[in-house]
Amino acid sequence: MLSMFRKIAVQLPIIKSAITACPPSSQFLSPFLMDSSSSSSQRLLALAEQLRRYKPPPPVDGEPEDIEPHTNKLITQVGFAESSTPIAQNLKKERENQEEWFKRKRAAVLVCLFEGDGGDLRVILTKRSSKLSTHSGEVALPGGKVEEGDKDEAETATREAKEEIGLDPSLVNVVTVLEPFLSKHLLRVVPVIGILTNKEAFKPDPNTDEVEVIFDAPLEMFIKDENRRVQETEWMGSNYLVHFFDYETNNEKYLIWGLTAAILIKAASVVYQRAPPFVEQNPLMKVPSVVDKDTLMR
Repeated sequence: MLSMFRKIAVQLPIIKSAITACPPSSQFLSPFLMDSSSSSSQRLLALAEQLRRYKPPPPVDGEPEDIEPHTNKLITQVGFAESSTPIAQNLKKERENQEEWFKRKRAAVLVCLFEGDGGDLRVILTKRSSKLSTHSGEVALPGGKVEEGDKDEAETATREAKEEIGLDPSLVNVVTVLEPFLSKHLLRVVPVIGILTNKEAFKPDPNTDEVEVIFDAPLEMFIKDENRRVQETEWMGSNYLVHFFDYETNNEKYLIWGLTAAILIKAASVVYQRAPPFVEQNPLMKVPSVVDKDTLMR
């Protein structure tokens, strides 16, 4: 099985990590990492109980303009938390006038966490196939468009993970959802946090039409100011921040940025119960009160 994955360049330290794990943080939830006598399952159970108590801000509706045609995959690389802008209020004000444009369609991504060999929390990521016509080779979380028949975003995220990387939904304990994120086209993306307790039971089976590499990264890196860059970009007369994280594993280098980075910053903040030591988003960023199909971040 592993030899097959090497042929298609899938590196998955879930099975056997080839990198040094980040040292556990003393500021993390004490039942999770500070009790060395606890089993992995006990620590993950404590984490699950913590995350179930998380209450995201109330959602609003958005339009999925960043879904790749024919595949329903999420391709946007820019995003920000819905609550960080006036967009929720503006959408409610304009809903009657823009009812046709703001349809009840959403996307979801899976933030799948597991415990690494060193006791740290890690998140599963993918590198998009180089055969794709758009955003080839970019890092993403498993996910895509909510389809008819999906009962909620959790089902969307786990279904997409099954299709993309072969992760059986029965192995994932969905514990919470984060607040929605808005893409550059104001697509509403819901991050779903799930916990993979039995990592050995996960037998990676990538859809090679979509995924070139499956890898994982330490979640805590997204609330550290190491290997991070930020770019300030103008949109509709305001400046917003795009975060870039450089990560290397198994002699492969990855750039995690845009919407994926923004979601992982929020996920790490919620899990570790502390804010990052850097500004997540420009507090002066404004979203226009009227948006349409031509409104996007450039």
